[in-house]
Amino acid sequence: MNFDPFLVKPNSSIKLKHYDPRFISGLETQDLHLSKDELKARSDELLLQGVKRLGELQDKLYAQNTYALLCIFQAMDAAGKDGTIKHVMSGINPQGCQVFSFKQPSAEDLDHDYLWRYARNMPERGRIGIFNRSYYEESLVVRVHPELLDRQQLPDRLRHSKNIWQQRFEEINNFEKYLTNNGVVILKFFLNVSKEEQKKRFLKRLDEPEKNWKFSANDVRERQYWDDYMNAFEDVFNHTSTEHAPWYIVPADRKWYARLVVAAVIQQTMEQLNLAYPEITPTQRQALVQARQMLEAEH
Repeated sequence: MNFDPFLVKPNSSIKLKHYDPRFISGLETQDLHLSKDELKARSDELLLQGVKRLGELQDKLYAQNTYALLCIFQAMDAAGKDGTIKHVMSGINPQGCQVFSFKQPSAEDLDHDYLWRYARNMPERGRIGIFNRSYYEESLVVRVHPELLDRQQLPDRLRHSKNIWQQRFEEINNFEKYLTNNGVVILKFFLNVSKEEQKKRFLKRLDEPEKNWKFSANDVRERQYWDDYMNAFEDVFNHTSTEHAPWYIVPADRKWYARLVVAAVIQQTMEQLNLAYPEITPTQRQALVQARQMLEAEH
């Protein structure tokens, strides 16, 4: 699969209106002529293959204990973050994966710097960490709702600074560079759902009793700020997509396709790490021989 249509190149200036939430690419040419059901079945087959390979790679990542992988998911409500995480990580050993969903900051969080609660939940070496929303909320929801900045107990000169968002972009870039310099591989996904598709999914949550729990009246209120969020996301992508921590804008109106893209990006990234099981030393090998002899000598 060619990831160029999704990758935000460093130092670029993108507009989200140029990214089609229903875009499909990367499947075999003949697959694109299949019916909707046939195409989904084909994608499910490819995803199953990718999930199996991810499980193999994660096992080596865990055994090697050198790298950590951090996958960040950002999106508007109902874009499919939970479902994507569930399906893509379905073949991963739970011992090697950590998922954190960041809600509104607590009183303890607000008594620290804005990166504190994220830094303390970074994945350990050998593990895959997943952030369902992340420190990027500090340049998204806080920017769209500047009154939230008042809760962060910043000195007035910082809270009212005209350069606060540029400053946060710089701080986040430095933070991510620090992480990559210490073996943390960072992938950032924006699930790009259209406003029309979001409405359909909200209505489905209202129509189906088993989905009512997912719905919040606040989700509808936030739709009023759609354009503000799109502007904030564009600014984030243009300032924080780097060689060491790239952003991928994933078409998300078709959930099956979003899952396929995310799985493929993660798989390719892990393949490039040349992961391998640790080689044992001659001393360790001799210990294995002795252990075998002891076991075989038992009656």
